[in-house]
Amino acid sequence: MTIPGISSYTRRMIFAVVCTLALLALYVPALTCAELSPISSSPNETHRLGEKMYREGILPSGEPLRAVAADGQATPGTTYACVSCHLRSGLGSVDEGVYTPPINSENLFKPRALSYKGIPQSDEKAVAPLRPAYVEDSLITALRSGFDPTGRMLGPGMPRYRLEDKDARLLVAYLKTLSVQFSPGVGEKTIRFATVVSDGVSPEKRNAMISAFNGSVKMQNSQVRANIGNSKSRLMAEIMLGRDLAAKSISVSVWELKGAPATWRSQLEEYNRKDPVFALVGGVVSGPWKPVHRFCEDFGIPCLFPNTDLPEIANAGWYTLYLTRGYYQEGESAARYLNSIEDQLKGQKIVQFVESSPEAKALSEGFLHTWKELGRKNVVTVTVPHGKKMDSEFLKKALAKEKPAVLIVWLDAAVLPVLERLPNRTTRPKMVFVSGRYLGKNLWALPDSLRASTYITYPFSFSPYIAPVGMGKQPVRNDQKKTLRQADTPLGDDKEEMASMTGSLMNQLFLILADMRGNYYRDNLLDIAGVMMDQGYPLYGRISFGTGQRFVSQGCYVVQLTKGESPELVKRSGWNIQ
Repeated sequence: MTIPGISSYTRRMIFAVVCTLALLALYVPALTCAELSPISSSPNETHRLGEKMYREGILPSGEPLRAVAADGQATPGTTYACVSCHLRSGLGSVDEGVYTPPINSENLFKPRALSYKGIPQSDEKAVAPLRPAYVEDSLITALRSGFDPTGRMLGPGMPRYRLEDKDARLLVAYLKTLSVQFSPGVGEKTIRFATVVSDGVSPEKRNAMISAFNGSVKMQNSQVRANIGNSKSRLMAEIMLGRDLAAKSISVSVWELKGAPATWRSQLEEYNRKDPVFALVGGVVSGPWKPVHRFCEDFGIPCLFPNTDLPEIANAGWYTLYLTRGYYQEGESAARYLNSIEDQLKGQKIVQFVESSPEAKALSEGFLHTWKELGRKNVVTVTVPHGKKMDSEFLKKALAKEKPAVLIVWLDAAVLPVLERLPNRTTRPKMVFVSGRYLGKNLWALPDSLRASTYITYPFSFSPYIAPVGMGKQPVRNDQKKTLRQADTPLGDDKEEMASMTGSLMNQLFLILADMRGNYYRDNLLDIAGVMMDQGYPLYGRISFGTGQRFVSQGCYVVQLTKGESPELVKRSGWNIQ
């Protein structure tokens, strides 16, 4: 129905008010926004409760947040938790052409300017804002009703939340703190990073990584200095990197960890106290990454692509972005491959030998966890006691007792001569599995007599490698090769591999920093990493990013070695084994 003499804008306002009153009557039985009761929680508790609503869609009562979609369908608030669209930083995103606006304090509580080609038209005298600044009452009304202060309906993806008064106040209080101040490590002229190196890392690996960092830092900082006196160079840099990053230098400190891993936490805290950094990049330690992982989680410090084959799996958290699950991932892949040929095994027994090392334990855990998830049984685990070497007698007794069809050997290269003496009788397993990463370049020494029955988990790309000047080895974009010669595999030169990986990490970092467009919040760095397009990367070919994903390379091949003096690796599975 059209009311004569009333403008379209007035009609929209009347409609918005009617809808808002109806929703408030439905969801808020007692109080209006102007009568909201004060928050009695402590500041820390207020922040925690508001954060839980924002990130998880869970109310302080422990119940899921209730919401109604724009089409009127009720839906659990855990599906429509704010973080799902607006991300951890609150700075929003553009995903498949859908724009989600920023809702951090800086953007909500000031007028939203009309923009032209992405440039805000900030002269409010000449151009009226798209909406006025939110205040607490109008923001709560918008959350409940789906209309902004001008009466304009919010986007169709924005749900209407059924918020009690106190809960609404807690959520708004959290939004007021969201991405307010730049994170530590960001100065007016420099962004500070650090990398971690521990005792026990070979000098070749350590020096290759640090040299690669220094080269990337020198290149960036030289460009910044060149931009100062060259307007054309500065303009080009600003177009590519953004005005802020084009004028910022980069530094990468080396945090050296000494002694036992149990002491690393206190050392990391001291480094961070003296020289806080925006993020950790790369890094290499002897043993599991867990102590560094826990430090980053507890202090909210991003850690990009540490060079570790022993990441933290069970509690992946948010702040560390790993390249792969390392040895654990190889164990997973062996389980999936065997599951895919279960009809050939017909329930026959599987035995895995596991030595008492972190690498072997990770391989075994990955296999057993995945095998159980797949609903499979008939696996016997034989642990090789610490300090005891696997010998022929030990192996023969175990095989005679268990009579497995499949033997999984999570041991290092010292096991190869033992495997060569496997009995050629009915007790000999039909299939033997070993880890390519654990054997390293020694896998080429696998005896000819074992190659037809031995399967190798191989977590690297089959892409051929090229070597651009100054960039180290980089893979091409496809991974179609079916065989791989020894000269083409990364199982060899640790120094060259580390330099290549570090150089590519810095390339990724600069891409992420450029996309941040001056919004230097740690959560924003990880938000942007999560929505970047697939990227080429040494060793792993194309790595796939995804929001909330902590392990970006998900695949692993199962391969075999051809016979002869110049063997090749041959694929027996696809990259992603389902």
